[in-house]
Amino acid sequence: MLGASPGVERVTPNPAVGEKVREGHPAVFVLDKHGAPLQSTTPARARKLLKTGRAVVARHTPFVIRVKDRTIAESQVDGVELGVDPGSKHTGIAVFTNTGGNRRGLYGIALAHRGGSIRNKMSQRAAYRRGRRSRNLRYRAPRFSNRTKPRGWLAPSLRHRVETTMAWTARLARWAPVQTVHLERVAFDTHTISAGRPLEGAEYQHGTLHGTEVREYLLAKWGRACAYCGATAVPLNIDHIHPRSKGGSDRVGNLCTACIPCNRAKNNRSVEDFLSTSPKQLARILANAKVPLRDAAAVNATRSALRRALDAAFPAVRTASGGRTKWNRTRTGLPKTHTLDALCVGHLDTIDRIPRTVLIAAATGRGTYTRTRTDRYGFPRLRLPRVKTFFGYQTGDLAHAVVPAGKNAGTHTGRIAVRASGSFNIRTRHGLIQGVRHEHFHLLQRADGYGYTTRPEGVVSDAT
Repeated sequence: MLGASPGVERVTPNPAVGEKVREGHPAVFVLDKHGAPLQSTTPARARKLLKTGRAVVARHTPFVIRVKDRTIAESQVDGVELGVDPGSKHTGIAVFTNTGGNRRGLYGIALAHRGGSIRNKMSQRAAYRRGRRSRNLRYRAPRFSNRTKPRGWLAPSLRHRVETTMAWTARLARWAPVQTVHLERVAFDTHTISAGRPLEGAEYQHGTLHGTEVREYLLAKWGRACAYCGATAVPLNIDHIHPRSKGGSDRVGNLCTACIPCNRAKNNRSVEDFLSTSPKQLARILANAKVPLRDAAAVNATRSALRRALDAAFPAVRTASGGRTKWNRTRTGLPKTHTLDALCVGHLDTIDRIPRTVLIAAATGRGTYTRTRTDRYGFPRLRLPRVKTFFGYQTGDLAHAVVPAGKNAGTHTGRIAVRASGSFNIRTRHGLIQGVRHEHFHLLQRADGYGYTTRPEGVVSDAT
């Protein structure tokens, strides 16, 4: 039946005897003839519907089809659920079905934020303005009387994380019958982590928030790998970079993760002595130990705003702790990725299927309002065209190019960068191809502010 979920074997894996969770192709989203979401289907079923003319392509990435002879009233719609694992740099979103505590992963999206680039651009803009003002050039005077921020205000780099996550949950709700959203409740107590001891009473007047374990923060900070040898997927201990026997403290800046062999080999030696033959590795560890808690603070600042936005957009939103997510992932034998964490959020019994590949949606923006490029002093040096569309295309469009001859002969698919001359660039998964004429392109999807790539599920990415 068209409305049924993608079919796979119904045997539930048993991690206790070494059985792994089965993998399957990502599901295809289905709309009825009026655009209402139906139950997702398999790629094979979608190809059959397209081949027989019963369906048309509604969107290229993620792949969505629209059935021409079916309405939602004539279909069996069981509904799907979303899992959201928020992070500072990446957010994992999983689409799955839930039947009696058994989850079957249908689709995974790793959303890459650009909060860091937003922060850098705003800092650069402030530096330009400050420089022009200090040189007594004709520029507006500094303003101090209109700096009151409304309640709930977030910096643009933080607001971006909430808005992109909400944009993708709203998109998925348009393509699939979402009934419930499961949100991981992330909490990093940055002041307690820094102090290395519990805080009480007035001590919290100088700190922020509450509720995490130092071990979980260290695993995220050091990429769940040994700080000394880089080993992963092994038991990790917490080690003092400067030993306590030689005056080292318990502050988080003096702690790192270490595998058992490295921990025993280092013993109570100083890190300078232990890594005397590896100066580059020593410099990396000392630099990483002093990294500020910026990512933890970003997650803390946005978690309440994200929860309120989800509550306003969806009828049922459930939250769960990061500890339960880790317990579910460990119990089911899954590796640590953002999308698999999203699949493991909340109460569940088993997971019998995960998508074989994950869509990575990297926020690229929709260009810039400014029509000039500045030199290092902030003065304009280059003026850009007033229009962004040339020959029916604009930068960021997803297109398919068939080049009959020349050094770029072949078939290419990817995001394009347009030029007024009509000679475009296209970035594919194999690299950048320059100088392709606009006559060879066929539009697949308009630019939507994201760049899309795929990767196999289970590949460990940035932990934040």
